[in-house]
Amino acid sequence: MPVTQLITHEACARHDTGHWHPESPARLAAVLRALDGPDFAALAWQEAPRATPGRPARAHPAAFVERALAAVPRTGYVGLDGDTILSPGSGEAALRAAGAVVAGVDAVMTGAARTAFCAVRPPGHHAEPGTAMGFCVFNNVGIGALHARAAHGLRRVAVVDFDVHHGNGTQALFWDDAEAFFASSHQSPLYPGTGAREERGAAGQIVNAPLPPGAGSEHFRAAWSAELLPALDRFRPELVLVSAGFDAHRDDPLANLELVEADYHWITLQLLALAGRHAGGRLVSTLEGGYHLEALAASAAAHVQALMGDAA
Repeated sequence: MPVTQLITHEACARHDTGHWHPESPARLAAVLRALDGPDFAALAWQEAPRATPGRPARAHPAAFVERALAAVPRTGYVGLDGDTILSPGSGEAALRAAGAVVAGVDAVMTGAARTAFCAVRPPGHHAEPGTAMGFCVFNNVGIGALHARAAHGLRRVAVVDFDVHHGNGTQALFWDDAEAFFASSHQSPLYPGTGAREERGAAGQIVNAPLPPGAGSEHFRAAWSAELLPALDRFRPELVLVSAGFDAHRDDPLANLELVEADYHWITLQLLALAGRHAGGRLVSTLEGGYHLEALAASAAAHVQALMGDAA
């Protein structure tokens, strides 16, 4: 029977960003607590492997990977930028986060699982090929997408992103790649300032649906139903990967959208249906943003419930 894997690692909790930082270890702890109850007994928990530096180098120049890992301090904190903080545990956490998505891709491609959720940090979708930014060191979902090609011979891979912040790093990685699709709904204006409708990629394979501050369920679902999902359907992906950020929730302190848990359940079901039509149901999701602990936990639970329901 196909299962949903939950891929995580305790090293991700040792990525210490400082007591003031919103991207804190408490985020991952809240998600894992929410997924450790009787409703989630069927989840197959897996330990995230440690990615070799060559895996991130599929999405980043090798010199950048080396610099990022070399910047990890022995004590204290180092900022790769004003938002992206490293501490002694950060290198291992970043390699485990990337390794989790690689493992999820391997699991769904070999039939060990039908779907996977990678409960990891640091997040990844702001990391551009040569730049760590926005709390992100390596672009975990992009690494997984390119691994699917290199290791499993896929051509058409798709990343969809419903984080409240635009996934500029994934867009930059895929910009010139006609067989790599990227779709994003996100608040605009908001950090990082990218994601306009006019940003379409070299082959029109990038689709952005910016949402105004205050937009809620109706606007979010309309954008996906009318624009993003039809474009993904036309692309016919062989694998669907999800940047699952939950900071568009109405309680999140870093943005101004008005989504609720039911919206995350709904979009997950839509993506699963589309993966069922084109990709044998194969879908791998990885945690991105979400900074109100209770809202993050409840939203991630709604997302994973949908993943499990389809995989049962």
